[in-house]
Amino acid sequence: MKAVVVYESMFGNTRRVATAIAEGLGPAGEVVVVPVGEVTPAVWSDADLLVVGGPTHVHGMSGPRSRQAADEMARKPGSGVAFEPGAEAAGLREWLAGRPDLATAVAAFDTRMHGPAFFTGRASRRILRSLKRLGGRPVAAPESFFVTRASLLDAGECERARQWGAGLAASVPGRVSVKT
Repeated sequence: MKAVVVYESMFGNTRRVATAIAEGLGPAGEVVVVPVGEVTPAVWSDADLLVVGGPTHVHGMSGPRSRQAADEMARKPGSGVAFEPGAEAAGLREWLAGRPDLATAVAAFDTRMHGPAFFTGRASRRILRSLKRLGGRPVAAPESFFVTRASLLDAGECERARQWGAGLAASVPGRVSVKT
């Protein structure tokens, strides 16, 4: 089995979760982890499983304005966060808008603040809805991984992401080495 994990990350949290998911998928076969700004059709076109994730911004997927706001937040003195290289480029919303039919197994995840999704939003639901519209076959419910108010990944979330990845691997037949 070949799995591809595509992610968008502003402050590194979603990148760390994507890498942990790939580690969980690793024993099942080949796994490629790629930021959305670097993904090409050659990377994902022959995937047996496509896992897509990003941060929750303004109740959903990021957009140009929310990416700009994240960049401004990171530039403030004492913010405690650094903006990921390439994060200002087009994100998941734009990438998903330009995709052809997927016809593969798919799963979606996000990073978000603690609290009911009604209050915090949840990008993974919209990501999965977009993947389904493109012909993807969901193999799991959308999953959220949590960050603190200081925009830092909660303790234990990477381990939980590894376990979620292992569960995804079990849901798609085949065998998957981790390439990053």
